[in-house]
Amino acid sequence: MTEVLARDAAHEAAGPAPTRSSRSWTEIGSEIGDRVYSWSITGFASLVPILVLLIFVAVGVAAWPALRLFGVSFLTSSDWDPVAGHFGAAPAIYGTIVSSMLALLVATPLALGVAVFLSEFAPVWLRQPVAFAVDLLAAVPSVIYGLWGIFVLIPILREYVMPFLRDTLHLGVLPLFSGPAYGSSMLAAGLILAIMCLPYISAVTREVLLAVPRSQREAALALGATRWEVIRDAVIPYARSGIIGGVMLGLGRALGETMAVTMLIGNRHEIAASLFAPGYTMASLIANEFSEATGDLHLSALMAVGFVLLLVTFAVNALARWLVWQTARER
Repeated sequence: MTEVLARDAAHEAAGPAPTRSSRSWTEIGSEIGDRVYSWSITGFASLVPILVLLIFVAVGVAAWPALRLFGVSFLTSSDWDPVAGHFGAAPAIYGTIVSSMLALLVATPLALGVAVFLSEFAPVWLRQPVAFAVDLLAAVPSVIYGLWGIFVLIPILREYVMPFLRDTLHLGVLPLFSGPAYGSSMLAAGLILAIMCLPYISAVTREVLLAVPRSQREAALALGATRWEVIRDAVIPYARSGIIGGVMLGLGRALGETMAVTMLIGNRHEIAASLFAPGYTMASLIANEFSEATGDLHLSALMAVGFVLLLVTFAVNALARWLVWQTARER
């Protein structure tokens, strides 16, 4: 009897027990909130691949008539005659690849040098202003680069750089620097693309180098390495995957650039071995002719060029992901 009375007194002191209905509503509300949050996040994440797929479908459907009519010859032919209804995108594909590779060839060493200086050698008071100035290059509009190229870069190339390269580096077997110095050329487009790609490569590389652990540098110094050997053998190999990602980001920027390249490349639909000759890129071809295209076949051919550019860009990004994954796995 005493134990029963003590248990009843304890229950009364603890207060009334929570009802099952109140506890159930709390749990139900929490579960509903979790599900809504999960569905919302999943939906937002699914929008990106769905949008990419819709772009591929829309451009592919518009490009299908030209691709079906010309087949593989659309990629291998140099004949582009809207009046006769003949379309071949080989010069534009060639110009896109050559100008982008030339841009990377020039921009990558410069960007890597800037990143190494800012992360390893620059004093603290100089690091932020220089980094800000380099990053500011990415904020300059493309048309401004084009105007600067027309009034500054092309005269310098035509009067000084091209004659020098033609007279000193002309090779009979590989005539990269032969022919008349027009100014508007593949070389001009590649150089302006190098300037435009540099801030992207430099920014990514700088952040990757700053993320290298201090112990990595100290271990190399403890083994007797010089400062240059530390950077060459310890820091850069450790950050290799990030550097590759930055270079591929710059390549993607170069492949899709339109206005500045259109203003400087010369817009001639032919394949030339010399970098002094005018050329075409896929983006500049679309920009030049889309507003004037009246026939359905002409529009479809331009959409086919855009579809090829989309595939190339997608392949480059996939290759970048694969290279980063490979280097990260090997490390």
